[in-house]
Amino acid sequence: MLIIQIAGGLGNQMQQYAMYRKLLRAGADKNVKLDIGWFDETNQSGVLAKRKLELSYFTNLPMNICTDEERAYFRDRSIARKVFEKVIPSASRTFSESCMYHPEIYELRDKYIEGYFACQKYYDDIMDELRDLFVFPTHPDTEINIKNMDLMNEMELTPSVSVHIRRGDYLDPENAALFGNIATDEYYDSAMDYFRALDKDTHFYIFTNDPDYARERYSDPGRYTIVDHNTGKYSLLDIQLMSHCKGNICANSTFSFWGARLNRRKDRIPVRTLVMRNNQPVTPELMHEYWPGWVLVDKDGKVR
Repeated sequence: MLIIQIAGGLGNQMQQYAMYRKLLRAGADKNVKLDIGWFDETNQSGVLAKRKLELSYFTNLPMNICTDEERAYFRDRSIARKVFEKVIPSASRTFSESCMYHPEIYELRDKYIEGYFACQKYYDDIMDELRDLFVFPTHPDTEINIKNMDLMNEMELTPSVSVHIRRGDYLDPENAALFGNIATDEYYDSAMDYFRALDKDTHFYIFTNDPDYARERYSDPGRYTIVDHNTGKYSLLDIQLMSHCKGNICANSTFSFWGARLNRRKDRIPVRTLVMRNNQPVTPELMHEYWPGWVLVDKDGKVR
């Protein structure tokens, strides 16, 4: 049996789910299950930014959930077992992500798997399946639902590009050290210029957790639309909107990665930051292998 832990925010949950589907498709172990225990109230009490199982917001998303007993088989270890695993690491019942890409993950048997698995290479070949599985709910507010429908139609018919700007929690000192100075002003200016060079009439749809900042910086309604009406549980509908744009300029955030990943357009152009975190050095060559078909732009605005 393989069990994959679901943890973190929506984008991370979707990546872990994508890994679950990939392992099922790869036949590494047909008995693959998900552990959602991280979202139990007792576990969330110690989490600074409390999260919910947002995968449940998708419509009829199939999930094979492990039992408490199945989780305990991997997670509850005696002192003797811990000593044994320390002496012989390969005997551990837990596999933890430690780098951007683990090709050995498809050979695992009888393991509890922890990680965020952001690398596009993991599931690039099953994206059509994932696009079919992630069925978005309808917003219960009729006016907002109509607004979303109108926006999606508009995005499909015009040279549209989504722009995700994550501020808010990324400005906190503890997060800024890890995620700051990556999706810079130079990054966004260069990425937008990239699309303007393709079509001077490109219209940018700005998605952000700091709409006041966006309105000040991108104030021309003829060139920019600030999208801020999907909130709370229905914030995930912003991912659906992003997926209808021709281009997707992502922050170093898994939320906007999924807006680009779920894009079904044949002419889609996904753009992302060269790096995700400041403690994860990369080379352009490696990133192009791990993110096939994506345009990479560094913090200085250079297309890599």
